[in-house]
Amino acid sequence: MDVRKFVVGLFDDEKVLFPAVKQVRKAGFRIHDVYTPFPIHGLDKVMGLRETSLHTAGFIYGITGTTIALSFMSWVFTSDWPLNIGGKPHLPLPAFVPVTFEFTVLCAAVGMVLTFCYLCQLAPGVKKHHFDARATDDKFVMVIECTSETTEAEATALLNAAGAHEVHTQIAEAGWWFGTYDKEQKLYDESQVKVAH
Repeated sequence: MDVRKFVVGLFDDEKVLFPAVKQVRKAGFRIHDVYTPFPIHGLDKVMGLRETSLHTAGFIYGITGTTIALSFMSWVFTSDWPLNIGGKPHLPLPAFVPVTFEFTVLCAAVGMVLTFCYLCQLAPGVKKHHFDARATDDKFVMVIECTSETTEAEATALLNAAGAHEVHTQIAEAGWWFGTYDKEQKLYDESQVKVAH
């Protein structure tokens, strides 16, 4: 697991956070993530995040469900077990509509949930580093990753100038892992830190 250095800034208000994110991006710093106690409209655009492709995945899963449902019912009623029910044709497409619709919705919903969990790395046992527990209460947390172009002192000075009421540095694992949270945070020394380029 990569161990990296992060500068963490805490803000009291989203009205201060928005211009701070713009300043940090304009200065060329790499924002690892921004954690907020509630969703903030427009923050993704300010951070420069691309639009999600989850709706495209949902369409693909839905079309897959439609194809599977129609193909299976058509095969059953025409080849595997053809029945003459009240003189109806072996391929009564209007009768397939309710089942096809429901299976389409099922495939789209389940597929999108699984895709969302994969993209956000959500699963039983998956753990990620918490930079500040107050992000789930009333604080807005911006995390800047230290790189070869970004020093700790520069990031700290920028966050203080942008209105952060508290700034500190953490050395943490950058990704996710399976396991349980330690009661006490692991301490890393500077020799374990990998600088991202």
